[in-house]
Amino acid sequence: MAGPITTYFGTVYPAECDHMGHMNVAHYVAKFDHASWNLFFTIGASRESMNEHGYAIAAVEQKLAYKRELMPGDVIEVRSRLLEVRDKAIRFRHEMIHRLSGEIAATSEYVTVSMDRVRRKATPYPGAVLEAARKALAESGEENAR
Repeated sequence: MAGPITTYFGTVYPAECDHMGHMNVAHYVAKFDHASWNLFFTIGASRESMNEHGYAIAAVEQKLAYKRELMPGDVIEVRSRLLEVRDKAIRFRHEMIHRLSGEIAATSEYVTVSMDRVRRKATPYPGAVLEAARKALAESGEENAR
């Protein structure tokens, strides 16, 4: 994964908009969530991997920045990149792009942890997931692979 990858395509629907006419914050979060699961799938953290290894992924921090309104009918793309990989935590960033203009509509940065499903405590990501994530991070030019 050299540089950001596309993790979501979508359209803003009228039902996702609030009384001011633009996409409501809840739907930004939902679209970023879809992108997050696609990013994790890319590094091997699939539902099957989680079931096999007994872990879950929990977001423990999220920072959102809104840059441009999105209106009904706008077509969007989310591009994602890993920023930091640690044994028990992965930090990444999404950029939501208004496809027609190419402008960034919003960004979201997350810190997630791998969590043991039974003990409900942080646990290392499986080796294959860490290996794929560290490889992707190295290919992106970021330097925070620990």
